[in-house]
Amino acid sequence: MTDSNDTPRGPKHVPNTVVLDAKGLRALAHPVRVQLVGLLRKHGPSTATRLAERLGVNSGTASYHLRQLGDAGFVEEDAERGNARERWWRAVHRSTWFSEPELAEREPEAALAYLQSVAAAYTLRTQRALSELQTLPDRWRGTFDMSDWSLRLTPEETVSLREELRALLDRYRSDDPETAAEAPEGAERVSLIAQILPELDTPGADSPDAAPASDPARARPRRMESW
Repeated sequence: MTDSNDTPRGPKHVPNTVVLDAKGLRALAHPVRVQLVGLLRKHGPSTATRLAERLGVNSGTASYHLRQLGDAGFVEEDAERGNARERWWRAVHRSTWFSEPELAEREPEAALAYLQSVAAAYTLRTQRALSELQTLPDRWRGTFDMSDWSLRLTPEETVSLREELRALLDRYRSDDPETAAEAPEGAERVSLIAQILPELDTPGADSPDAAPASDPARARPRRMESW
């Protein structure tokens, strides 16, 4: 466990973080691109061929999406590892923040596609963990948990809950390829996926407040960390 961190959270306070603008939102509005960025952040620099193997796509597809991500500033070539035959890529940032409701209103289709891509990436990670559960060492198998709770909160209480969860996580050691060697013996990567999902009582069909459930402007997404 790390020392308690009292530094305020937000895009101005979290190092090496990108805040999505319209161009970045459109660039990430694809599940393969979200997964590519996530893999580079999680495992460090890699090639299109190796990334394609992880994702189950062909190398041409991975190369195309990496170039699109490069044009948008999310990844860049790793010149120290690349050569004439093999092109290496690395992530530019450690995390992504999506914190402007107005952007979701201006780019509703891209916002929805991005959020769906992030949700799909979370689902894949969960399914992968489940498939590997029986092969884990006994002491790690007992750490696995899948839980959900239904709460009835005001918007203010929901924000407070979110910030309390973030403050709790700040007490623990984060994972990235550069600092993995500094972790104590026996430490492994642990993924914690938290989702706070408002489930408002559905208005009547004739209510002026009724809106499509898939409308990202009504959902008003706040932020996304690394995937």
